[in-house]
Amino acid sequence: MPVETRSIRNRSAVGRFPSVTLDFRDDADEELEKEEPEEEDNRKKENGCRHWLGKIFPCCCPKRTDDDGTGTVDTVSGETEEEEGAKPVIEDQELNKLCLEVQSINLMKSKSSVNRKEHHTDLYQSENFIIRRGQTFQIRDKLHLDLKTGSLPSVAKGTHVIVTLVEDLEDGRWEAAVVKQEYNKIKLSVNSPSTAVIGRYQLTVETHCPSGHAVSEHNPDNDIYMLFNPWCDDDSVFMDSEDERQEYVLNDIGRMYYGTEHQIGVRTWDYGQFNDGILAACLFIMEQSGTPPSGWGDPVNVVRVIAAMVNSRDDQGVLEGNWSGDYSKGTSPTVWSGSVEILNEYHKSKGTAVKYGQCWIFAGVVTTVLRCLGIPSRSVTNYSSAHDTDVSLTTDVYLDENLDPLEHLNTDSIWNFHVWNDCWMARPDLPVGNGGWQAVDSTPQETSEGTYRCGPASLAAVRYGQVFLKHDAPFVFAEVNSDKIYWQRNTDGTFSMIYSEKKTVGHFISTKAVGSDERMDITHLYKHPEGSEEERIAVETACSYGSKAAAYSSPTAQDVSVEVTMDGEGPRMGQDAELTIIMRNSSSEERKVILHSQVAVMYYTGVHKATVRRDKTDVDLLPNEKKILEWTLDYKDYKDQLIDQAALMLTLSGRVQETQQALATQFSFRLRTPDLTIKPLGKAMIGEKMAAEISFTNPLPQVLKNVVFHMEGLGLLTARKIHYGNIGSRASIILTEHFVPSLPGARKLLASLDCKQLTQVHGVSDITVEEKS
Repeated sequence: MPVETRSIRNRSAVGRFPSVTLDFRDDADEELEKEEPEEEDNRKKENGCRHWLGKIFPCCCPKRTDDDGTGTVDTVSGETEEEEGAKPVIEDQELNKLCLEVQSINLMKSKSSVNRKEHHTDLYQSENFIIRRGQTFQIRDKLHLDLKTGSLPSVAKGTHVIVTLVEDLEDGRWEAAVVKQEYNKIKLSVNSPSTAVIGRYQLTVETHCPSGHAVSEHNPDNDIYMLFNPWCDDDSVFMDSEDERQEYVLNDIGRMYYGTEHQIGVRTWDYGQFNDGILAACLFIMEQSGTPPSGWGDPVNVVRVIAAMVNSRDDQGVLEGNWSGDYSKGTSPTVWSGSVEILNEYHKSKGTAVKYGQCWIFAGVVTTVLRCLGIPSRSVTNYSSAHDTDVSLTTDVYLDENLDPLEHLNTDSIWNFHVWNDCWMARPDLPVGNGGWQAVDSTPQETSEGTYRCGPASLAAVRYGQVFLKHDAPFVFAEVNSDKIYWQRNTDGTFSMIYSEKKTVGHFISTKAVGSDERMDITHLYKHPEGSEEERIAVETACSYGSKAAAYSSPTAQDVSVEVTMDGEGPRMGQDAELTIIMRNSSSEERKVILHSQVAVMYYTGVHKATVRRDKTDVDLLPNEKKILEWTLDYKDYKDQLIDQAALMLTLSGRVQETQQALATQFSFRLRTPDLTIKPLGKAMIGEKMAAEISFTNPLPQVLKNVVFHMEGLGLLTARKIHYGNIGSRASIILTEHFVPSLPGARKLLASLDCKQLTQVHGVSDITVEEKS
């Protein structure tokens, strides 16, 4: 007769009920194994005891039959197959022998197990028991489970969980029910709430019987790793599109955008959130933060912890930022191609900050950590990204009486590009409608509640100018939609607003598209269309909470305009840079303009490094005339000043003599660097050696010294540095590297080049790895 099982819900039901098998033995079992034939009388007496115990713990004490010494017990009613007889008399010393003990625990935790597949954790390259909250898992065990996380587990704070046995599982709480029993093994279905604390739980099992109780020893191999669950509709990180879950949780490769709005560059990034050791590194980061584990069930709290911990400015965080151009004590930011090497190095060093990072590195690591923990996330690039330093929600440029910049006052800046993150979650702490995508930034720019971090800020709040909503919405709003205001110093030392640009900040906000390598423009999620009535209302709403609200009281008249354009993809590294200045006079009268131009080498963050040229030009404009001026920057003027991103900024300012109208604009551009070409050689098959050929041509009329190549590819080869040496002026080289693929399917091989004279050179190749026949 088969064992009768409990009726419970489908164990794969998301947001409901995963299974663990426990192997139980009692002292009586051990005694029976030692029996000799002459001990028949004692065995008969003990069988009576077992029959009585079976009535109390039916799933742990199945009845033996005459044929093979084993039998079955109904796990619901506890009745045996035989007609019940008289209860035997049991002595105290005999009862003491019957205390149940757990001999083994089977978590069914392999990557191919039902638990891992149903919980979407089978991609993690680890044999740990990794599950998602709010979803049932299976375990073979009994009688109640004891789960502890954190250094001071507390039942009241949800970090010490006692999972008791029930008849039927219900939503929203920790509990377990028996689904199957085979002799002295039982299979439990365990339910966790959708609000459970994430992290690593230590599992022990406690059994009870009339003579007392027994507790299994803690075995680290049986620790349970609990993650957020975007598949569970009760979890606050629930995302209802499977395509988006595949992209924003399960995709371990992404795209980073850089450059300028006129020259959008892209590179591939290995997130590697499933690599062996990365989950442990992510939980180590949470532990290093010193925040109480009781708050790790709220994704808002977790995101703020990660945003603070990925930079090392005011804690023992992962990455040390460096924008100086001197990376001799670490790794140049442009060399990194993924997060795995960074996180492993941080974990291995037990919390020593990795050198060095810049914004896209911080963003790449944040994406890895959040996806690893189960929070949907993506890396986002904002072009012409403002950095507001005085909570004015405007980007302010201060000029002296002669319209020259006052550098000591110009603390606000506009970065050519800035990379941060969006993460997906409900926001019950905000008014309805502010859930969904939230901006979060780990690049240390300004502090939030005393710590260098930003967000999560609701994109909906930013779009409508509701900057009074937490967290850090004013800063994000200024990054994407602040007006650029020019202030001129008066003779008495005060300043007057002389000009404003309303469409300078926040362009081509970009992220990788779902399911492809295409760029997806998400500017509309952050702001209404430029110049629309809705956008202007959002700006005025936001700035009414800023420190310069009065700046919008008196608009200036305009009949002369100036614009800078660039042909094609723009100038290449090693060549002269050519731009076009277009001036228009929309009035019916002649206008005379004194135009000042200044070009400077910039860090991509908008920080000034060096001015390489200044000019002054008198321009006469006839009524309704459009005049085109060609502007050229020679290679010799900039070649000794370039850093990192090869970014430059042309600043134009002037005044119309007849009307005293002020003109001002800035145009950022970069010098395009060449790509590395990667060509796979041979067939890609798991466990078989293959090669790839990297080719490169030096675009500069000078020698590249101490060139280092960096290669990596998930499932292809671990991060590898190749010290190549020097590459001659305009010379071409070919480099061949061998490796052995370890994972099947579509993979990407990444490579980058770094040297003092040239950075931001990289390439990618698609490689499909086949299984062995």
